[in-house]
Amino acid sequence: MANIQGIAASSGIAIAKAYHLEVPELTFEKVTIDNPNEEIERLDKALEISKQELEKIKEHARKEIGEEHAEIFSAHLLVLGDPELINPIKDKITSDNVMAETALEETANMFIDMFKNMDNEYMRERAADIQDVTKRVMAHLLGVTFPNPALIDEEVIIIANDLTPSDTAQLNRQFVKGFATDIGGRTSHSAIMARSLEIPAIVGTKAITTSVKKGDMVIVDGNEGVILVNPSNEELSYYRKKQEEFEQQKEEWAKLKDEPTFSQDGVQVELVANIGTPDDITGVINNGGEGVGLYRTEFLYMGKNELPTEDEQYDAYKSVLEQMKDKPVVVRTLDVGGDKELNYLDLPKELNPFLGFRAIRFCLENEHVFRPQLRALLRASIYGNLKIMFPMIATLEEFRQAKSILMEEKDNLRSEGVEVSDSIEVGIMVEIPSTAVTAKQFAKEVDFFSIGTNDLIQYTMAADRMNERVSYLYQPYHPAILNLVNNVIEAAHSENKWAGMCGEMAGDSIAIPILLGLGLDEFSMSATSILPARTQIRSLSKEKLAAAKDKILSMSTADEVVEYINSME
Repeated sequence: MANIQGIAASSGIAIAKAYHLEVPELTFEKVTIDNPNEEIERLDKALEISKQELEKIKEHARKEIGEEHAEIFSAHLLVLGDPELINPIKDKITSDNVMAETALEETANMFIDMFKNMDNEYMRERAADIQDVTKRVMAHLLGVTFPNPALIDEEVIIIANDLTPSDTAQLNRQFVKGFATDIGGRTSHSAIMARSLEIPAIVGTKAITTSVKKGDMVIVDGNEGVILVNPSNEELSYYRKKQEEFEQQKEEWAKLKDEPTFSQDGVQVELVANIGTPDDITGVINNGGEGVGLYRTEFLYMGKNELPTEDEQYDAYKSVLEQMKDKPVVVRTLDVGGDKELNYLDLPKELNPFLGFRAIRFCLENEHVFRPQLRALLRASIYGNLKIMFPMIATLEEFRQAKSILMEEKDNLRSEGVEVSDSIEVGIMVEIPSTAVTAKQFAKEVDFFSIGTNDLIQYTMAADRMNERVSYLYQPYHPAILNLVNNVIEAAHSENKWAGMCGEMAGDSIAIPILLGLGLDEFSMSATSILPARTQIRSLSKEKLAAAKDKILSMSTADEVVEYINSME
C-alpha cells in the first residue's frame, strides 16, 4: 500500500479501480513525398473530422457542465480554423515535400514552444490548447484511435499525466468516480471542471502514473489531497465510512439551501456566487445562492469572431436578472487583457499585460465597446436587482469617468423612451493595492466594494500566481493582505456602504472566520462552495472573531495566522 500526496482540486472521496487514460503512440517515420496535394487533402480530412468531434464534445459539455466550460471548445475550434496555424503547415508540405504528419508536428511544436515561454498566462494556456487540438488531428492522420473517456462503462478512477479540457468534458459521472493527475493546479481547466462535475480530484501528484497500475484499487480523498493505492481492508472500511459521512454531510448542507446565512451569534451575511453565463444560474439556485456576486461578462465576448451586439448582451443580462428575481446581481463590466484576449480586438502586445492595457483602461479608450455594454445593462435593469461593478480601478478619476459614461447612457435611453431602474448601485472591484490603501476616498463616491483577491494578492506580493517558482508567495492569509482587506471593509462601513469579496479566498474555510471577524458583508464564491460555507458560518461567533481581529492583523506571517485560526476551533 502506498500513500501519494497531491493538490486537493475537488472535494469528496472516491473508491474504485484505476483506469489509465493514456495518450496513444503518435510516432511516425518521416519520409519525403511526391504529391503535396494528396497530403494537403489528408490534412484537410483530419481537420474536418477533428472539428466534428469537437463540436460534439462542446455540445456535451454545454449540457453537462454549462456554457462557460463549453466555450473552451469554441477556442479549440478557432485554433483548428486559424490560418496562422493551418497555412504554415500546408506551406511546409508544399515547400519541403514532407508528409502531413511532419508538417503538423513541426509547426505545432514551434507554436507550442513559443507560447509556453511567454509571460502571459493566457498565452501559456493557449499552448495547451494547441497541443490538445493538434494531437487529435495527428491521431486522425495516423489512423490511431484517440482516447474517449465517454466510452468508460464501469466504475473507475482515472489516472493520467494530465487531463485535457476535451478529456474532462467527456467524463461520465455515473462511471468516473474521480481522477488523479501528475501535473496541474487548483486553477487548471481539469480542476475547475471537476468541481463543476462534483467528482473528487487530486492534481499535481508528480508521479501518480508511475505509482499506480491499471486495475489497482485506489482511494482518492479530495478533501485532504491524499491518494491510497491498494489500501488494506481496514483502510477501505475507514474510507467507506468517511465517504458515507461526506454524503451525509452533503445532505445536511442541502437542508440549508433556502436558509439565510447567520453566524452563531445572529449576525447575517450574504453568500452569493460567481458565474460566467446565464446557464450557471441553475447551479446558484440549487446550491442556495443568495444572489450573484460576480457575473464575468467576458464570456459573452469569447469564442466569437466579432463583438456581441447590444441586444445579445441585453438578452443575457435580462435572463440572469429574471432568474434571480429580486436577489442582487453584481455584473462586472468587460474585463479583457491580461490573461483574457479576444482575437478580433486589436489589443497591443505587452511585456507585462497584467499591468497593462486591460479592463477599465481598455473600455475607457474604446467607448464603442463600452457604451453598448452599459446600454444593455441599463435596459435589463428593470428585470431585477442589478448592481454594476467596474474592474481594475486604480484612481478616482477612472471611476468618475466610467460612471459619467454610464450616466450619459442612462439619460440617452430615457430620452429614447426606454425604462431604466432608479436603484442601480455602482461599485468597483478592489484588486489594485493603491485602491485598497485609499479606500476611504473611494468609499465617499462608490456604492460598494468587491475585493478581487486573486489579483490583489499577486499584485501585493509581486508574485505571478501561475508561476510555480514563486507560488509560495501567493499567500491569502499574509498579514499584508489581511490589513488591506480590513482597510477596505472599514472604509466602506465608515460611509455606510457594503463590502464584498469575489476572489477564491471568499470560499476558503481558513479565510471565512477571518473575513467574518473583519466584518465582510458579502462572500462570493463558486456555487458548490456556498452550502459548506453557510454551515461553517453558522458555527462561528462573529463577536468572538471580531475580538481577535487586532491580534490577527498584528501577526508577522501567514503561518502564524493559520495556526491561530486552527487553534480557535
